[in-house]
Amino acid sequence: MITAKTARTAAPAPVAPSKVALTKRKNGHNGFDPESFLATTGVGRKLMNLAKKEVLFTQGDPANTIFYVRKGRLKLTVVSERGKEATIALLGAGEFVGESCIAAAQPLRQASAAAITDCEVLRIARKDMLRVLHEQHAFSDVFVSFLLARNARIQEDLVDQLFNSSEKRLARILLLLAQFGKEGKPEKVIPKISQETLADMIGTTRSRVSFFMNRFRKLGFIKYNGSMEIHSSLLNVILHD
Repeated sequence: MITAKTARTAAPAPVAPSKVALTKRKNGHNGFDPESFLATTGVGRKLMNLAKKEVLFTQGDPANTIFYVRKGRLKLTVVSERGKEATIALLGAGEFVGESCIAAAQPLRQASAAAITDCEVLRIARKDMLRVLHEQHAFSDVFVSFLLARNARIQEDLVDQLFNSSEKRLARILLLLAQFGKEGKPEKVIPKISQETLADMIGTTRSRVSFFMNRFRKLGFIKYNGSMEIHSSLLNVILHD
C-alpha cells in the first residue's frame, strides 16, 4: 500500500523496458526478436525523424498508429476546452507513444506529442501492431511490461502531486529525465528543457521552478549552461523528510 511517507522517499522507477529486457525476450519459439522488430522498418513500420519542436500528432487527430521512440525525447500535452495547455509526460528512448490507439474505444488522440530534441521514432500501423501482439508472445510480453511500467509511473505521479512539495516534484522529474532508477548507467547530462515545461509538469509557476533550480545549483545538485548536468546528490531532496 502506498503511503505519504513512501511517496516522499521513493526513488524514481523505470518507465519502459530496457535493451537488456528486450534481449531477454529474444528466444521465442519461432525465433522472433522484439528488439529487431522495433529497430527495423518493414510491413506497417516506417522510420521517422523529427526535428526539435516538430509535432508528431495532435490532440483530436485520428488514432490509427502507434510510435516507438528510438532516439530523443518527446513531450505529451493536453489542451482543455478553455484552451489551457498542460504537459502531462516527458518520454524518451525505449517508450511507446500513442499506445491508446490499441483500444478501439479511443479512435481519436487524447493528447498531442511533440519533439523537445531531435528524435527518431518508428511508426507502426495499428492493424500491424495488433497482428504482432496476437501472433508473437515475445513481443506481447515486452508491450505488457511497458504498459505495466507506464501505469505504475502514472500512479507515482499522482502520489507525487498529492503528497510531495513542488521542490521534491521538480527533483523527481529531473532525476527521471536523467534515468536514475532505470537499468544501466544514468544519463548525467540531459537536453535543455524550458522552465515553463517543468512548471507544467509539477503543477507550479515558472518563478518557483527558477527559485528551486537556483537552489539546486548552489547546493551542487545540478549544473546547467545550455544542457543540464544532474548529480546523484539530487536524490537528497527526495529522501530528506
